This record gives sequence, C-alpha cells and structure tokens, in this order.
Amino acid sequence: MNETFRIFQLSPEDVEHIQASENEPHTHDYEELLLGVEGQLEHFIDFESSKMDAPFVSFVAKGKVHRVIPYLKNGKCNIWAIRFKSEFIPETTFQLYAYYHNNANIQLPADRCFQRMETICSLMLEETKASTPDYSIIRHLLSALFTMIESERKKQESDQSHLIKTQSSTFKTFLLTLEENFRRPEGVEFYAEKLFMSSRNLNIICQNIMQQSVSELIETRKLIEAKNLLTTTDKTIAEIGFELGYNEKSYFTSVFKRKAGITPSEFRKEMQQLIS
Repeated sequence: MNETFRIFQLSPEDVEHIQASENEPHTHDYEELLLGVEGQLEHFIDFESSKMDAPFVSFVAKGKVHRVIPYLKNGKCNIWAIRFKSEFIPETTFQLYAYYHNNANIQLPADRCFQRMETICSLMLEETKASTPDYSIIRHLLSALFTMIESERKKQESDQSHLIKTQSSTFKTFLLTLEENFRRPEGVEFYAEKLFMSSRNLNIICQNIMQQSVSELIETRKLIEAKNLLTTTDKTIAEIGFELGYNEKSYFTSVFKRKAGITPSEFRKEMQQLIS
C-alpha cells in the first residue's frame, strides 16, 4: 500500500470477488482494522482459524500472517476496512500490538457504542473524499475509534493463565515506558531496570509476544517516529536523527535504511510525491 491511510467498505459484490480469488495466507506492510456491521468473517491469524458473525472488530498488525474470507449472512455483508501505516498514529500503534496479540478478533454487541463506531468510520471516509483531506482530523477519529474498541474489549476480557496476564502487563508497561523514552539514546538495560527485571527476561517476554527483541522494538519505534517527522515536518535529516537519539547523521541514515530499505531522503521524496 502506497498511501499512509485508506478506508473503504466491503460490499456483497466484493465478497464474491474475494471468495473467487486466490486467497492464501499473507502479510501486510500496514496495520488493518476490520469493523463488521453485517455478514460473517472467517479469519486465519496466529495460526488458528475462527468464524465470526457481525458485529465484530478484527485487528491485523503489520507482518502478521493471516487470511480473511468474508461471507454473506441473510444476503448481506457490510465490513469497514481501515488500513494505515504505523507512522500515521505512531503514539497509538504500539499500544495496539499489546492489546491485540493473541486476541485479534472481538465480538461486539449491536448497541449504541457500536453505532458510534460506525459513525466514526463514516466521518473518516467523508473526510478522505474532501478536495483537501485534513489527516489530523482522521488521526483523531481513528484514535477515538480504537479507544472505544479498547473500552469494549476490557469489558469482555476473559480469564487467562497467570503467566500470560503477567507477561501481557509487563509488555504493556514496557511499551508505555518506551513511548516516554524512545527519543533518548537508551538500550535494553535502561528499560529492564525501569521494569525491575533482567534484560534477558524482558527480551523473552518481547520475543513471546512480538517475535522481536527489545532492541528491535526500540529501533522500530524510532523508525516510526522518524517517518512521521520526515512526512509532517521540514526538519533536516540530521535534526530528526538527533531528536531520536542519534548523534551522527550517517549512523541514523544507516539504521533507517537497514530497517526501511531506503534512506531518509528517499523516503521523504516518496512521501512528498504521494501527498502532492
């Protein structure tokens, strides 16, 4: 996906097209939220398959192996699909990884709260169709939507084993600590000390939940913010690197290229062409 944000609705015609196409398990380079208003969804994720009736929400993190197959129910299907790059709402994205790991699909009651979620989707779609969309408005609406979903998820949270609960709580605390400190030139030991645990144990928890080391997650968070700053500000490459804890422009450029596949300058140029 080239855009940083996209929203659309799946219709009964789209359902027929998806069912007729080759639809093997795959990964995305973007985050995806599905909000099911009508119909049914078969979702293969975390190497398990489940089938849900609307209303539901399903979140697919970037890089997750998954497959979705929508179905009609009573001749109807209406599913909102929201796709966005990590840098679109960088302060929220990492929290989503904690909220939805091993719990990608959530059934919801068809109540007033769900109706408000539909309204938010409609408002976002309407804004994207404006002659000059205001993406700051869309960011706030998307963040509000996730806040509402998280509130509903907490009401339904099922009992888990003590170990999973403890690991999940520790991981969420790590993400909150990372959000407050990722601009600093700190490594694994800094975060482990903040959480009163060993670097080894913190790495084990991050590997279990995200299949990434603490160092990789720190670099990923810095990369997301770097992309955000490259897209939304006129700061120089050196200034952005320094703001994110890199004292040398060449080292920042090297890390960025290793993670993103292109240099910061090339990324900024691509984004300017897309926006224009």
